[in-house]
Amino acid sequence: MPFNIALSGINAASADLNTTAHNIANANTSGFKQSRTEFADVYAAGEFGLSSLNQGSGVRVAAVSQQFTQGTINFTENPLDLAINGEGFFTVSQGGALGYTRAGEFQIDRDGYVVNASGQNLQVFPPVGTGGFATGGLESLQLSSTENPPRASGELTVSVNLPANADAPAVSPLDPADPDSYNHTTSMTVYDSLGAAHTASFFYTKDATANTWNVQAYVDGTAVGSPQQLAYDTSGQLVSPAGGALTLPAHPVSTGAADLNLTIDVAETSQYGESFSVNNLSQDGYTTGRLSGLEVTDEGIVQARFTNGQATQLGQLAIANFNNVQGLQSQGDNFWTETYASGEARMGVAGSSDLGLIQSGALEASNVDLTEQLVKMITAQRSFQANAQTISAADTITQTIINI
Repeated sequence: MPFNIALSGINAASADLNTTAHNIANANTSGFKQSRTEFADVYAAGEFGLSSLNQGSGVRVAAVSQQFTQGTINFTENPLDLAINGEGFFTVSQGGALGYTRAGEFQIDRDGYVVNASGQNLQVFPPVGTGGFATGGLESLQLSSTENPPRASGELTVSVNLPANADAPAVSPLDPADPDSYNHTTSMTVYDSLGAAHTASFFYTKDATANTWNVQAYVDGTAVGSPQQLAYDTSGQLVSPAGGALTLPAHPVSTGAADLNLTIDVAETSQYGESFSVNNLSQDGYTTGRLSGLEVTDEGIVQARFTNGQATQLGQLAIANFNNVQGLQSQGDNFWTETYASGEARMGVAGSSDLGLIQSGALEASNVDLTEQLVKMITAQRSFQANAQTISAADTITQTIINI
């Protein structure tokens, strides 16, 4: 009997050494969660339970359980490196089968899908037209290589200060080539429906009537409509046009795009002092954009940035959690699958409920403490040696009995 008891102790110590060695080997594996070996004593029970004199039959490995404590967040230069600061798992799919991981080392495959090193697709909640996300379904995150479509300019904002002491030009009518025929000019770039750029210029001419100016719009050197009047009160505030908006007639362009239909917001113009100043010139159009970068917010919203300054939401990361994370089945490659013991996955978004936040450009390090593991290795080694010594002692006793 002592031989079997000591042998069970040797096996248990060997299992503990294996677990410790596995932890040490993965000390630098991103998202790795260390394990610990849990033991239980063994008793030979009869039909009516244990005898009060039962001395036990050794030890067995009751479980090897993973410890899902937080690892250190290490920052990188790759925006597709993702870390969860808190609870939860990234959801990935391979052939339609869902799995879960804490390792956020993602990359782009040849089809533009975001995958990990094992080729598993990162799952997101798809965007909907209202600006939110459809949290009832999952799809694989894909970065589109197509260009961001242009938007034609429609609303222009012009905020200038016109000098109150200005005189009407000596030359009339307005000639853009003759600076003596107008007082001041500004210009900005506008875009047609095909994304082609055009230059919109505005010429300000003081009218003979007090506190009154005329503004003439040109696009690519061609006049758009006729001059329109700006009138100010004795405090320099705009009083006409009512509402502060000038609507220009449709202007055809030579690129084959739709006519430009421009409305100019002049509500912020003023007539003060002795100098002309430009406070703001802006418009709502933009040209075609190419993908220039990727951004992932703390809430896991993935946005594609384009060279035209626009951003498109591609989805929101689907973060999963479980009632019993230690019930997950490890499949290797930092990948777990759901089991009956873990319970069903509870899907949500980062920062909600008990789910952590997303850190882009960072990776979660292994939660292995090397110092602790080295101490455990020494402890397991001593246990192994002690059980081996028990076998040696039992062998000596047996040999003595044989020699009687």
